[in-house]
Amino acid sequence: MDKRRVAVTGLGAITPIGLTVRAFWDSALAGESGIREITQIPRIGEFSTRIGGEVKDFNADQYLPSKEQRKMDPFTLFGFAAAAMALEDSGLDMSAEDPFRAGVIIGSGIGGLQIFEKMAAVYREKGPSRFYPLMIPQMIPNILSSHVAIRFGLRGPNFCIVTACASASHSLGESMRIIQSGDAEIMISGGAEGVITPLGLGGFCALRALSTRNGEPTRASRPFDMERDGFVMGEGAGILVLEEMEHARRRGARIYAELAGYGRNCDAYHLTAPDETGEAAARCMALSIKDAGITAEDISYINAHGTSTKLNDRIETLAIKRVFGPDKSRSLMISSTKSMTGHLLGAAGGVEAVVSVKTLETGCIHPTINYEYPDPDCDLDYVPNEAREKKVSAVLSNSFGFGGHNAVLCFRAYRGI
Repeated sequence: MDKRRVAVTGLGAITPIGLTVRAFWDSALAGESGIREITQIPRIGEFSTRIGGEVKDFNADQYLPSKEQRKMDPFTLFGFAAAAMALEDSGLDMSAEDPFRAGVIIGSGIGGLQIFEKMAAVYREKGPSRFYPLMIPQMIPNILSSHVAIRFGLRGPNFCIVTACASASHSLGESMRIIQSGDAEIMISGGAEGVITPLGLGGFCALRALSTRNGEPTRASRPFDMERDGFVMGEGAGILVLEEMEHARRRGARIYAELAGYGRNCDAYHLTAPDETGEAAARCMALSIKDAGITAEDISYINAHGTSTKLNDRIETLAIKRVFGPDKSRSLMISSTKSMTGHLLGAAGGVEAVVSVKTLETGCIHPTINYEYPDPDCDLDYVPNEAREKKVSAVLSNSFGFGGHNAVLCFRAYRGI
């Protein structure tokens, strides 16, 4: 039996390089970096890494009354804003829809770390009687999905996926499966993160995972470049509205693209390092391509996980070569959004899904900035430093998380039949 097809009808993004989809996409095509010295952490000079991709000038008043904002950690504010943006973009009138046929899956790698730290400080300074009554609902990662559901009356499948840097891509893939299975017609999905905090930054510093190019923040995130020295933390949210294809057509929706394929598996290798062989990542890409009903020859662009770490970029390149072979690999266009935004952790796959859809819609490939010194182990076409115009019909979006969690999405250009 043919699978129900899944349309992308709405996009929302809150990022370090733009607070709307249009602003984000324009900045990405221009190769603008959102990496600066961090302003929201006290005593930042004491950290080995002092730079990050902060969301600047975000005004939650556009989306929520101040009373509601006080109930939310920043990751929830970012995600709620992106979800509201995506729903408005979709043109859906939820009052006209069956609420039990519309759901929400929004992932987060860490969740409400800022409120966690704030309440820990309150305990140390004032004791247990001063805890905020809504501390727990603010912290838990699933609360964002609940806020979106409550605000828009969405009573279908609703949960949260936490798989580190693969959280948003897993959320989108499982949302696709829910629509394909007939359990919903509409899913709001993606990821959100807001953990540029002392604990968040300090923890990654202790792992020695972050770039220490503090004197040149805009040049610090440099995926696939020989001089890369670690990733740069970012924050924000990327949310998509997914609809069953016939449902979208009946209401005359603008259809950006089709989410057609999804692969997921696990390295089962190491807590933080990818499998040196790239086998699981390669199989995950192959699964997504097969699920989309196409072949490797149909893929012409990959939005890479591209973290700017020594291991990821080399092994992701190796995995791409395993899937596509030596000749096809060299004809692929590959770029890393993280070169500009930093790594948005659990939100990364959502923002990069927005990129994948905009690539299909516009026929433009955003660059990998800061690619200056070729690495012999990373020898493919990473669309260095300048955007490229090239119509593509199918793209992959790779997400690989700590713990070996792999998720790959395949988006296709919308076909009217």
